[in-house]
Amino acid sequence: MAEGWLNWGLSTRCVHAGTVEDTVAGGVNTPIFASSAFRVPGPTGRVVYPRYQNIPGQVAVAQKIAALENAQAGIVVASGMAAISSVFLAFCQTGDHVILHRDLYGGTLGLARKELPRRGIDITWVDAFHVEDFEAAFRPQTRLIYVETPSNPLMNILDLETLAQMARSRGVLTVVDNTFATPINQNPLDLGIDIVVHSGTKYLNGHSDLCCGAVVGAASLLEAVTPVISLYGPSLSPYDCFLLERGLKTLALRMARHNHNAMAVAAYLAQDPRVARVYYPGLSEHPHHHIAARQMRGFGGMLSFEPKGNTKTAHRVMERFHFFQPAVSLGGVESLACFPVETSHASVPPLQREQMGIRDTLIRLSVGIEDTEDLLKDVDQALEAVL
Repeated sequence: MAEGWLNWGLSTRCVHAGTVEDTVAGGVNTPIFASSAFRVPGPTGRVVYPRYQNIPGQVAVAQKIAALENAQAGIVVASGMAAISSVFLAFCQTGDHVILHRDLYGGTLGLARKELPRRGIDITWVDAFHVEDFEAAFRPQTRLIYVETPSNPLMNILDLETLAQMARSRGVLTVVDNTFATPINQNPLDLGIDIVVHSGTKYLNGHSDLCCGAVVGAASLLEAVTPVISLYGPSLSPYDCFLLERGLKTLALRMARHNHNAMAVAAYLAQDPRVARVYYPGLSEHPHHHIAARQMRGFGGMLSFEPKGNTKTAHRVMERFHFFQPAVSLGGVESLACFPVETSHASVPPLQREQMGIRDTLIRLSVGIEDTEDLLKDVDQALEAVL
């Protein structure tokens, strides 16, 4: 991709990086290229086809995400899970060994448990949150380490720079799910990580009206992922590329508000006697706050908490929310609330959830961009359910 964006700020990259010029009407937005059939040879001398990830809309939005992550190249696909599974398919084969942090999104856990063993890929699960705990997991066959930070739903933080150094010295690839942080708050590639994946359904799009995913990294690594995506076909449509690019243009603005509101809500919950626990890396009492403060520019819009009382109490709190709508997904402009045990981690066995610290009373909040005072009032009145 063009290197001009290296000197641009993040907000400028959100607006301008990757934009394809409208040579027909002079519009300021990337045109929607709605064709699935293109003349041969094309303007670049290559065959252009949506499944090959090379129609102009796909290229434009992939370059914008790559610019935000300081990556050489990017690919956009039809969902976050398509991005994640494509990376495993591209780099892991029978006989390989991978190291996975157990504190992962439920869909990723399901993929690892069901698909990787079926393909002859061995897994070591790391339960702890110190990078040193990964050291004992390495084997001669280790091909890849996969983590997410902040993690879903407990907002745990891993030291990415140290993890990257440890893996690189052994020739092991590192992959980070950067969905919760977004490239506005954190750039894992700058810390030595090899590949970043996103569920663009969340913050990158930001308006709860699109499913998409992204993979970014060095061009040489993306060259291994592109054929997998072409073979399996999780293409992002021209119309969805348009929606994603439109959402990305306001990402920096939205994240500033998400960061501010989530910090305010987390601080409010942390001092409320009706709350048992709060999980947010921006709080000084968070066990990994010092790492987050070092490797993140902002702490994100996601947090979890447990009200005092039992499961019935937690459900009463959920029922009283007004602005925090009970819904799956996250990262939109509107505030959402859910029970991870009923949504993101419903497929994880109860005993394993308990071992991970994901209790039935845990409520996850995706804090939106509404007025801060309105959200705090909503939290306060919802907690009146705690007797």
